[in-house]
Amino acid sequence: MHRRLALVRRPSPRLAQGIVTHIERSDSVDAGLALRQWEEYVAALRRRGWDVVEAPPVDDCPDGVFIEDQVVVHGDVAVLCRSGAPERRAERVGLREVLEPLGYRTVEIEAPGTLDGGDVLKHGPHVWVGLGGRTNAEGIAQLERALEGHRVTVVPVAVSRVLHLKSAVTALPDGSVIGYPPLVDDPEVWERFVGVPEEAGAHVVLLGGRSVLMSAAAPRTAQLLRAKGHDVTVVDISEFEKLEGCVSGLPVRLRG
Repeated sequence: MHRRLALVRRPSPRLAQGIVTHIERSDSVDAGLALRQWEEYVAALRRRGWDVVEAPPVDDCPDGVFIEDQVVVHGDVAVLCRSGAPERRAERVGLREVLEPLGYRTVEIEAPGTLDGGDVLKHGPHVWVGLGGRTNAEGIAQLERALEGHRVTVVPVAVSRVLHLKSAVTALPDGSVIGYPPLVDDPEVWERFVGVPEEAGAHVVLLGGRSVLMSAAAPRTAQLLRAKGHDVTVVDISEFEKLEGCVSGLPVRLRG
């Protein structure tokens, strides 16, 4: 049986200085509380049977905890991203050294391409990539080349209302895509789009089978998913949500 691995990185003491783009900056980000919430997030993954791999800390990078933005994995390939926010490019440090011993072949996005992992939504043979704020067409083209031979179709998706594609939509275990309609540019991109009643409800992490992890800030969506037969685990990530963060941005799921 394959192990289930999640790559994470603990939050920087400078978390409150993280970049915000589509929301107003909050003066109430509590770095101490954020660390406790992150520790509980990691504990929730472990309780659900995931082994956790911790990347080296990058304390000088306020947004470093959002590790999903720095690497996209598929099969045996790990694509090291080049963020559309120059301030975040230092966050890639140390990831090659973690991923290659786990059996990944690493490929780097190179200038002038930009790609944030939070713009990449994968499910089955589909790879949807948000095109807009942080990711450009050249970055998408380089990702497509990196995934050649993986039998996937890379589909650019316009993103203008949120920071990343996965700030607006994520996929459920059956492949249907959930999203908060006011933040989705074009729901018709997906054959099976399910609108949810809360912004935080648009974000889930697949834990295996019909199990998902989601934010405690979306109780109505959690109830909706449970009614559809999903096993829902909720975590409080309020301090990260003040910085446009979501549950899907805190881990990278790896193959075991």
